[in-house]
Amino acid sequence: MSSAGRTFAALSVRNYRIYFSGALFSNIGTWMQRVAQDWLVLELSHGSGLAVGVTTALQFLPMLLITPYGGLIADRFDKRMVLRITQTWMALSAAALGLLAVLGVAQTWHVFVLAFVFGVGTAFDNPARQAFVSEVVGREHLPNAIGLNSASFNAARIVGPAVAGIVIAAFGSGWAILANAVSYLSFIIALSMIDPTKLQPTVLTKRAKRQIREGLAYIRGRSDIILVLCIAFFVGTFGLNFQMTSALMAQQVFHKGAGQYGILGTFMAVGSLAGALIGARRKTAPRGRFIIAVAMAFCAIEMVVGMMPTYWTYAALLPIMGLASMLTLNAANMSVQMGVDPKLRGRVMAIYMMVMQGGTPIGAPLLGWVAGVFGARWTLIGGGLIALLGVMASVAIMARRGGITISPQISLRPPRLGMHTRTR
Repeated sequence: MSSAGRTFAALSVRNYRIYFSGALFSNIGTWMQRVAQDWLVLELSHGSGLAVGVTTALQFLPMLLITPYGGLIADRFDKRMVLRITQTWMALSAAALGLLAVLGVAQTWHVFVLAFVFGVGTAFDNPARQAFVSEVVGREHLPNAIGLNSASFNAARIVGPAVAGIVIAAFGSGWAILANAVSYLSFIIALSMIDPTKLQPTVLTKRAKRQIREGLAYIRGRSDIILVLCIAFFVGTFGLNFQMTSALMAQQVFHKGAGQYGILGTFMAVGSLAGALIGARRKTAPRGRFIIAVAMAFCAIEMVVGMMPTYWTYAALLPIMGLASMLTLNAANMSVQMGVDPKLRGRVMAIYMMVMQGGTPIGAPLLGWVAGVFGARWTLIGGGLIALLGVMASVAIMARRGGITISPQISLRPPRLGMHTRTR
């Protein structure tokens, strides 16, 4: 198979082509709302970093509270039906916020409430979406499909923030948010067009007691998954707050407007897209040492980005940070998805998503407070440092508990100095 063929192999499956197309348009709308929502909060709160952090926290709080139930729903019910419901829920939430902003009656507390409502839909949507991909493409193309899903998300990140910046500057934040509400129709239509006879569904879990505990017990017996979850928590909680950190840096450090803020998201997405396409070429799950290495590299890069003196030097390093972040997320996601029992995939992926994104209610307000006290730069410098220390501590604790073995690795052909990890 050619290089391009390996990168886009999952697109040979008709159902996945339909799924991919619908998700791409929906993702563009999602990124438009992310940019517009943060900008709207900054306008309503007169530039409060804490208000932006609270908004982000409330949107991700349901991930911490109810995502395990979302995973159980994904294992027990038809995933296409679940996705139709969750997509409609999020479309209505976006429409409500957009209308309030367009009519000029939006207040900060409106954004807080609707961000939480939107997050409830996301908490049920993410586990079903993660588990549904394996049914669309099967195990053979699953690593490639995971990478292409990330590529879709980050291709949308290139287009969405730039378009949002233009729309916000010309018409206001509300219209960009309304555009997201409409974009959900593309994914709902795609779900209806998928041929159910070509799917490879897993056996639905029958209702029983302690099914969420069953998923937790499974994870406790897997040292490799525990390590990935720990890394995902620290990176997700303290490192992946780009929509907040870029808004603060653009407005408070570089004194730029909505258009320049949107461009920063596009710069970041270029690197993320490259990382997603690299991940799409994988045929097997990445090893633990690779996940550790890219996570630590991402944290170090984030600290350097926070020190950049000008808007353009800051923007120039965002693609590198985007590349490192996507290599980390893709590797972690593939490691869990490829290594889990299919019958428990919904619940395990729900816990993975809960750990990775559910920490945002902790990290976002904390970093928002840091911005108010020490300045916006420290949301990146401090966030990257905390994440780096957390990753290092996780590796050390797991090694001490006997869950993994870490040893130096030196190779002359090719020249390499690194580490070898072995889980048990």
